[in-house]
Amino acid sequence: MTSEDDWDLAGEIPPLTAEELAQLRPARDVLPPEVYAALPSRGGRPRSERPKQLVSLRLDPDVIETFKATGPGWQTRMNEVLAEAARKLRVA
Repeated sequence: MTSEDDWDLAGEIPPLTAEELAQLRPARDVLPPEVYAALPSRGGRPRSERPKQLVSLRLDPDVIETFKATGPGWQTRMNEVLAEAARKLRVA
């Protein structure tokens, strides 16, 4: 049986050693499938039907600086501008 006193022991548990950490394996590899399936989901972003693609692209420094200057989310805003340009090209 556990009690509130058991929680006090948590501070006395030594950290894992490098050897112990190296031996750890993902839960999906060591638990029976039905047990792993019963674990709560870690959440996260739902899978997209049309995931974005990673590309390598060379852009002028002033273009990058301008978008970065708009703050966090600048990549998303850049994608929106490019998407609008693509829509206009398809219509033309």
